[in-house]
Amino acid sequence: MVAEEVPSSPRLLDHLQELARRARRVLLEVLAVLAIYFAVGITEVKVAGVKVPVPYPTIFQSLSSDFARFLLQTELPKGMTVITVSPFEPIYADLMISIFLAVFTLMPLILREVWGFVSPALYRHEKRLVRYSVLPSIALFAAGASFAYFVIIPAVLKFVMVYDVYLGVKPTIGLQAFVNFLVALMLGTGLAFEFPLVMSGLTYVGAVKSSTWKRNWRWGVVASFVIALIISPGTTGGLIETVIGATLTALYFVGVVASSAIEGRRSPLQ
Repeated sequence: MVAEEVPSSPRLLDHLQELARRARRVLLEVLAVLAIYFAVGITEVKVAGVKVPVPYPTIFQSLSSDFARFLLQTELPKGMTVITVSPFEPIYADLMISIFLAVFTLMPLILREVWGFVSPALYRHEKRLVRYSVLPSIALFAAGASFAYFVIIPAVLKFVMVYDVYLGVKPTIGLQAFVNFLVALMLGTGLAFEFPLVMSGLTYVGAVKSSTWKRNWRWGVVASFVIALIISPGTTGGLIETVIGATLTALYFVGVVASSAIEGRRSPLQ
């Protein structure tokens, strides 16, 4: 007796093919923009007495190199020196910055591809939730990244420099470590600031009631400080961790208020 062959689902294959097609398109776009940031610079040429910016191929004065130099000039405390400890460290640092800038630049296109893939499977109220969440999510991520850039990173680097001086050690930091530190902390803090939006979204779709957020506020505070310990560098004796934890705790209570307002205004199925 021959076992009957189970036919594959053409609908599932169509979804997988569409996912692969959209992922491939995003990857090619990121690589193209990454190459521009990594290997293209901008110079000024006078045309009829007017300075005109003109792109030209270079890896030494590329857009990513200029941005790395800007970060070093604005974030590095006076008295601290950046060093390279491996031959390819500058290239790696430029590449990391190029990836960061490329993803940041193409985020609207990436979100459009994600939306194009998932939107056919969503209910009407879920589509409305996603549309209403785009601008707040961007604003919260920008606020978190700015908080890391203007508050956390300068404070940590200043603390490390002062501690080095106290120990009689010349304050230095590796270029690769510096770039990794900036990118990771800005990304981590930006994502952590999405706290109230995630809470509100879960309440909107009916997954978590607002009373649950209120009742378990102590766990919210604990989670805030756990996240602070995860994303912080852990080199300031708890100072930065406390600041991040207190900020995320405040955002948790913002999420409690927002979820209560959402639950009071509408039903998730409306």
